[in-house]
Amino acid sequence: MRQHRTLPRLFGSLLLVVAAGISSVAAAPAPSERSATPPPAPRAPTIRPLGDVVPVPASVRPGGSPYTITPFTWIGVVASPGQARAARSVGTYLAGVLRPSTGYALPVVPDPGIGPGGGIRLRLATGSGPDSRSADRDLGEEGYRLESGRGGVTITAYRPAGLFHGVQTLRQLLPAAVEKSSRQSGPWKVAGGTITDTPRYAYRGAMLDVSRHFFTVAQVKRYIDQLALYKVNTLHLHLSDDQGWRIAIDSWPRLATYGGSTQVGGGPGGYYTKAQYRELVSYAASRHLEVVPEVDMPGHTNAALASYAQLNCDGVAPPLYTGIQVGFSSLCVPKEVTYDFVDDVVRELAALTPGRYLHIGGDETHATSHADYVTFMERAQAVVAKYGKTVMGWHELTGAHPVEGAVAQYWGRDRTSASVREQVAAAAKAGTRLVLSPADRVYLDMKYDPSTVLGQTWAGYIEVDRAYDWDPATYLAASGVPSDAILGVEAPVWTETLSTSDHLETMTFPRLQGVAELGWSPASTHDWSAFKARLASQGPRMEALGIDYYRSPQVPWSAE
Repeated sequence: MRQHRTLPRLFGSLLLVVAAGISSVAAAPAPSERSATPPPAPRAPTIRPLGDVVPVPASVRPGGSPYTITPFTWIGVVASPGQARAARSVGTYLAGVLRPSTGYALPVVPDPGIGPGGGIRLRLATGSGPDSRSADRDLGEEGYRLESGRGGVTITAYRPAGLFHGVQTLRQLLPAAVEKSSRQSGPWKVAGGTITDTPRYAYRGAMLDVSRHFFTVAQVKRYIDQLALYKVNTLHLHLSDDQGWRIAIDSWPRLATYGGSTQVGGGPGGYYTKAQYRELVSYAASRHLEVVPEVDMPGHTNAALASYAQLNCDGVAPPLYTGIQVGFSSLCVPKEVTYDFVDDVVRELAALTPGRYLHIGGDETHATSHADYVTFMERAQAVVAKYGKTVMGWHELTGAHPVEGAVAQYWGRDRTSASVREQVAAAAKAGTRLVLSPADRVYLDMKYDPSTVLGQTWAGYIEVDRAYDWDPATYLAASGVPSDAILGVEAPVWTETLSTSDHLETMTFPRLQGVAELGWSPASTHDWSAFKARLASQGPRMEALGIDYYRSPQVPWSAE
């Protein structure tokens, strides 16, 4: 009853907010204030099909009239008191996406239920009481339901992450021009019908190597925004390698100040202060991505060895390294100071990272004996557990003794030896979960074809179809890996040849969209022909966002 008593007052406030927004945002400027460049001419109304989304939704039921965003549209938020802040944050994010291109006020308000011109309703189910339904609970941690019709759009989720993912779908249902940072002509129509969507895998990641070439906070934030559009929920940051150490560690300060002072080719390098790292973690969380930090060890450690002589078995620090070879460095496993170092680094990094996982690398340890490797990984895993994190490591971890709950990241190829695959399978059967990153499928620094300027070829050429056309559930099935051991997928980008955001984007997109779909969409939807048609319509959207993507000849790119 209280809601009905307050509706008139709410409507009055809403009309004032909308009217103010129209006068300040949507009204045409006076002749003396007009820009020399007129707004784009109106174009023919287009409505994007309801299922024209990447990743493709689990269920699409088109039908009914479309909804048109107008100067009177509001963004209404419905949530329990405990979740109101998180829901409103998603509404504010959506308004921030839509306002520049539409020119509309789009006030974010407590949901009025009805209103002039309809609205976009963001509904976060409470989980109990009359507002909770079994269908809402079935959406889980990241699912959502989007309902569109003449009177408005409603996105329902059980958790804030699901609401955020629903907003990404709404973005893709609007014309690509909605992504631009200047006012566009519209119209802004959303096809009628219902989408019900939940992810296939809980872990859908992208890895960025900031060690071979350093990427600034602003560059990483830009990448996070791009990942979020495609429902990626994990950012794996490769923070240390032979060429650079990129995170400040108070107890070992030369790791960053000296070990971080260069990069491949001898550039200036760089590192994140603790405040900057926290800023990245917070920004990722605002886009519902969890940051997984990686400090690679006992190999890939030349930057650390150069910074502190005592970490070397002979007590002599090697010079800083700016090449791209691998497998030549190792922490000194027998020395006790090595484990003081590991404890300090893990302790400080764990304190900075609210997420569940801490990645300790463990790959390409050619300079470490097998016995030393097993010893080191056992002790390092214990340190990760000591500080309350779940250990992740590259699949070589399965050649040691993975602790209970450990996650191994498989980076083998189609032709990886049977013995390695069987080793991974044995660990999976014993309870180790797997994140799949097959190098000849999803290493996004590999060249597309022989004409590609950037990237490497050691894992082969990876065109868009190859990155997309495989099934995580069956990829290692012949070796005995059970499908329920697969936690998810991750697309790594190594940066030996990549030093700018344009480089990163050219190699990431459009292959990243295929990996994102593998992680999110049901196996039953997997179809290359259908995917490349939907991917084609992402071209204008990426252009509107300023993403310097690769125009693969395999994709019939569309213009909008």
